[in-house]
Amino acid sequence: MKNINIGNAQYIFSRHVKHLVIALTLILFASLLLIWSLQSIEKDITWFVFYPAVILATLYGGISAGFITTLLTPFTLFFIWPLISTYSLINNMWDIMDMFLFIIICSYISYQHGLLQRNKAQLKQSKLEHQADQQKHQFFTKLIHSMPNMIGYWDKELNCQFANKAFSEWHTQHPKDIIGLSFKELAGEELYRLNEPYINNVLIGKAQRFERILKKTDGSTGTILAQYIPDFDSDGSVKGFAIQSSEVTELKETEAQLKLATCVFDSTVNGILITDVNGVILSVNPAFTHITGYSAKETVGLTPHILKSYRQNKKFYISLWAELKEQGKWSGKIWNRRKSGDAFLAQMNINMVKDEEGKAIRYVSVFSDVTDLWHKDESLKHLAFYDALTDLPNRTLLIERLGQKIISNQRRQNKLAVMFLDLDGFKLVNDTFGHNIGDELLRTIASRLLVLVRESDIVARLGGDEFIFVVDNTTQKEEVLELAKRIISSIKDPIEINGHNLQVGSSIGISMFPDDGSTSKELIEKADHAMYKSKVPGQEAIHFYTSRS
Repeated sequence: MKNINIGNAQYIFSRHVKHLVIALTLILFASLLLIWSLQSIEKDITWFVFYPAVILATLYGGISAGFITTLLTPFTLFFIWPLISTYSLINNMWDIMDMFLFIIICSYISYQHGLLQRNKAQLKQSKLEHQADQQKHQFFTKLIHSMPNMIGYWDKELNCQFANKAFSEWHTQHPKDIIGLSFKELAGEELYRLNEPYINNVLIGKAQRFERILKKTDGSTGTILAQYIPDFDSDGSVKGFAIQSSEVTELKETEAQLKLATCVFDSTVNGILITDVNGVILSVNPAFTHITGYSAKETVGLTPHILKSYRQNKKFYISLWAELKEQGKWSGKIWNRRKSGDAFLAQMNINMVKDEEGKAIRYVSVFSDVTDLWHKDESLKHLAFYDALTDLPNRTLLIERLGQKIISNQRRQNKLAVMFLDLDGFKLVNDTFGHNIGDELLRTIASRLLVLVRESDIVARLGGDEFIFVVDNTTQKEEVLELAKRIISSIKDPIEINGHNLQVGSSIGISMFPDDGSTSKELIEKADHAMYKSKVPGQEAIHFYTSRS
């Protein structure tokens, strides 16, 4: 501030010095002119020589230069003139009166010129302000006309005084044709009647806001969000009101779609989880809470890591994210964990949500709990491949696994043995004690066989009282024979069921791979043939298949 004041003072001082120099220069020039012309002019017109100096100073330097020249002229004639000339200019009272008349006239000339300059500057400023106001008016008019909102102004007599382009386009009329129309003429009797309560309220100074479904002149309909804004006069009375209406048809349709989406989001039985690109949970639906046990309050702000069951390895998640980033979606089954700690299998679809530039902004995961279905599926698979009574592999699974063993042993050039085991005396137990006792007997024998089996061996039940025992990777028949004897001995041991002491025997037929066959069917058939041979009276209970048997 101090620097500004100093700058202003320097400017004013330099300006006055400039005016003083102008005044002295013109007075000196006039004085020299007077000295040169004294012989040819009369003394009475002496002061007229200095009038041009004052006028020139005023024209060039303004009112201050004129006043300075006016005051310096008498000073010069009183004090400086006697030093440069012997000719006296002020000798009597009339000369002094001429001097005062000079001062008055020159002061008036300077004042009038200053007044003229001031008026000229004010006129110029007013013109500039008027141009600025016009430009501002044009700018705001153009701005209002370019607005998508419908804007109009109505006086208190309900005559239109202004309508922008959007307003006229809605009514398919030129803005100039709308000006002067009454509200009722433009809106129609029915719409005027509907809007009359809002008009009455705005005319008493209450702003109004409401929605209205209107029919356009082209026959289509649209939803309007209207605002009536009162315009107050200086005395506080309402002199009119502005109307601002926005067509919100698309917004209402979007709102309806959002409400529908929200309804689906809240009512679907599938769990929905929405995260940002960093995996932070933004929203979950009620089904998510029902399936996982986690409420929205507990999950928002965390990551889906809270559901991790650790049943999938790192490779699984790397593959998941690679597919998601490459294709924008992923679908599959994944084991998750509930809040209670129980694991559940989810059928999950993850989709990437992108912005207009194709950049990922959200991930949406939709999943359902398929644990029960999985258990049922597993149960069906179990029933399809396992014996319902003993839970041993059935014929179908036996054929599949035996085929795999054959391929493996063929590649390693190893042998395997297939034992076909049939119980002796089982029919008598069934007929004597009933099927329930018979079933329990079969279950007990199955458990005894499992005790004898190695991890690589197979025990299966073909049906009835027939079992298959596959000995994997064997080299000597003696080894197989020893195992067969242990099987017969184990089955022969008495079995107590519901107070009944039961005892059954067994017959075993054995075929060897690759000597007796190269397929599951061949080996089982030949082991079956050998088993029937072992039942012949006088034969051993264990019989190896031979081409002669």
